[in-house]
Amino acid sequence: MRQDEIHAAIRIVKREIRQWQEPVVGVVARESARDPFRILISCLLSLRTKDKTTAEASARLFALAHEPASMVTLPLKTIVSAIYPVGFYRTKAKSIHAICRRLLDVYGGTVPDSIEELVTLSGVGRKTANLVVTVGYGKPGICVDIHVHRISNRWGYIKTKTPEQSEEALRRKLPKQYWITFNDLLVPYGQNLCQPVSPWCSKCKLTEYCDRVGVKTSR
Repeated sequence: MRQDEIHAAIRIVKREIRQWQEPVVGVVARESARDPFRILISCLLSLRTKDKTTAEASARLFALAHEPASMVTLPLKTIVSAIYPVGFYRTKAKSIHAICRRLLDVYGGTVPDSIEELVTLSGVGRKTANLVVTVGYGKPGICVDIHVHRISNRWGYIKTKTPEQSEEALRRKLPKQYWITFNDLLVPYGQNLCQPVSPWCSKCKLTEYCDRVGVKTSR
């Protein structure tokens, strides 16, 4: 994919994803008026977990507490019970407690709005930090999950080996107008069409732009 083709590609993706369900973190953001804390916690829960499970676990947890001061008072076993069966639920419960404690002790109960500070929180990597900064605060950032990493490379738009490298490459190349929304666009596209194994190339409207890097079989 050439640099001048990215605009057309993104227009197509925007149109195509209307037929699929919105990713869970986007739903949480919309329903919570883009509350950075709930975006942070729901994104943490979503790691290695299907959207349906994440949505149900987030709803159970936020029904008990939805800000750091009340969340930190919950017994660890209560958080574990609320978020089960998300992936690594026991580890995530401990991270949630640690995050809330640090937010209260260091940031006055407010989620920081910089990637550098967010990645100091327990269990928070650059993907989650970028999501909080972009979705929660509307600040420039590029959230790169496995779908963004895979599709950007499959298109031939970038050539990287890790999501961290992809974020760096996209920051250099992707027009800034698409930074905040890039993850929101490519996650449903990757979940439903441009899948890791045997993507639905026969249904894809991007065939004239996509280099199909690494695609061995398709449907």
